[in-house]
Amino acid sequence: MNISYTKDYSSIKVIIDTISSHIEFIPRYPPDLEDLKKQERNMFSVIPNKFLPNSKNPCWYEEYKGNNTRNPYATNSYALYSKRFRTIFDYLRKVFWNHLYHYDDKYYRLRCLPHFYIIGQPKCGTTDLYDRLRLHPEVKFSAIKEPHWWTRKRFGIIRLRDGFHDRYPVNDYLDLFDLAAHQIQNVLQRDSENSYEKRSNIIIGEASASTMWDNNAWIFFYDNSTEGEPPFLIPDFIHAFQPNAKLIVMLRDPVERLYSDYLYFASANKSVEDFHEKVAESLQLFENCLIDFSLRACVYNNTLNNAMPVRLQVGLYVAFLLDWLTVFNKDQILVLRLEDHASNVKLTMHIVFQFLDLGALSEKQEALITKSPASNTRRPEDRNLGPMLPVTKEILRDFYQPFNKKLAEVLSDEAFLWKKS
Repeated sequence: MNISYTKDYSSIKVIIDTISSHIEFIPRYPPDLEDLKKQERNMFSVIPNKFLPNSKNPCWYEEYKGNNTRNPYATNSYALYSKRFRTIFDYLRKVFWNHLYHYDDKYYRLRCLPHFYIIGQPKCGTTDLYDRLRLHPEVKFSAIKEPHWWTRKRFGIIRLRDGFHDRYPVNDYLDLFDLAAHQIQNVLQRDSENSYEKRSNIIIGEASASTMWDNNAWIFFYDNSTEGEPPFLIPDFIHAFQPNAKLIVMLRDPVERLYSDYLYFASANKSVEDFHEKVAESLQLFENCLIDFSLRACVYNNTLNNAMPVRLQVGLYVAFLLDWLTVFNKDQILVLRLEDHASNVKLTMHIVFQFLDLGALSEKQEALITKSPASNTRRPEDRNLGPMLPVTKEILRDFYQPFNKKLAEVLSDEAFLWKKS
């Protein structure tokens, strides 16, 4: 059935019905820790299994054996890749020796991982949440807003279309938290004779919006012996090191998310008709996969995800959330709706502050965080295209409906049905 150039709802409805009939949310069993260690020996050799008790973040001291003429960031892959990032690392190099801890004729540097992650989803308001949250005096983020290390850089992916490069080692990722680590250490080392009593309230965050859903690299690195399903997922590794991590997810109506995604990432000849055709083609490709493979295999299928002209899979929120819930507890994951955030920023930010156990703010600080304009809104030229075609919206509502229904069940909140107003 060739539906690529038709707006015929009934023919596409057949495809959606087929997809709906093949949706099964099959429980996943996480891998053993020893199997994870075999996959990432370097990571497990660098990150310890115990952290400092007087920091909210997973921090530890690591002996530094270089001399004061050596640039510790000289080979950092993030610095090599981007001129803008090099400026950050130039500053870090200049202050590096000021922040080493000298003890018993040895030098130590404080290393930290984030206390919390904003893990998704793209085009759902994560940039706005990040911009507001970093105004809180107790919150420090990675030197780069979206390192995409867990999902891409550690596999050597810089841009998906460019193939693989050298893999970014875990130390390059840890370097991104040095600015925050310096501030934490300043608190811990102040009045050093009482340092065991000192506690830093600073928390570190990371905001790569690919963390929740992007497992596209697995097929190139892990044994494909699980009927098309990845044997290891990003949450498995994060949980192995940080079982107490806090995770924040911002979602929006997946129908609107997909259109926003298309407007943002499509480079030329954007139109509501073109969007419709791309949706129809993507649905057909997704149907073909789901006939032969599980839902999990399809959402993590690199070939399918690259072939679909729009990213349908990113809006299948519950498929990803359930996989995160196989290793993390429900109370470790805060799921928000962009629609609620847009209508009451103050309430959303209070919920986030409470979730992260952040200290109280002055009225002036709170006003600054809650009243600043929204970040990363739609470009004027994209707004001129207007809304998607009504038939496209109807098609996408039908497609996402069973996934939204399951999401609302998991979260015990009917707001995640995104019913028509």
